Amino acid sequence: MADAIRILGIDPGLNATGWGLIDQAGSRLSLVGHGVVRPPAKAPMAERLRAIHDAIEALIAEHGPVEAAVEDQFVSANAGSALKLGQARAAAVLAPARAGLPVAEYAPRLVKKALVGTGSADKAQVAAMVAALLPGARATGDAADALAVAVCHANHRGANRRLAS
Repeated sequence: MADAIRILGIDPGLNATGWGLIDQAGSRLSLVGHGVVRPPAKAPMAERLRAIHDAIEALIAEHGPVEAAVEDQFVSANAGSALKLGQARAAAVLAPARAGLPVAEYAPRLVKKALVGTGSADKAQVAAMVAALLPGARATGDAADALAVAVCHANHRGANRRLAS
């Protein structure tokens, strides 16, 4: 796609970090790829975090996105789970930051509202809308969520740029 902006969407998680790549040319969006990073479940925390970081870093090197967007942390009632998710999120966000990409953050409710029209949409509704907006995308779960973050960012890029000016 000529004059396209490549966007990397990230849905961070310690067990599964979803990623999605899209191209945006004007109002047109196209799918580049998607997947899930699954660190070794039994590995020590530091190795799991390194696996997330290294996988995102490799995606950036291979696909050359120019902007990244990440789903903001959902505040859990369980402090231990929130801390672990925060560590996974940091590992995922560090790779695009080190590559010099601007990284936008979006609340889960905003991502859902941007795609489905309601902030309380379930995962199946998000995946269905991702498939409708990005022909050829058969993503589910964390990969669909990551593509949703990328689409949300594509829809908000202009507003974010105007606010920064």
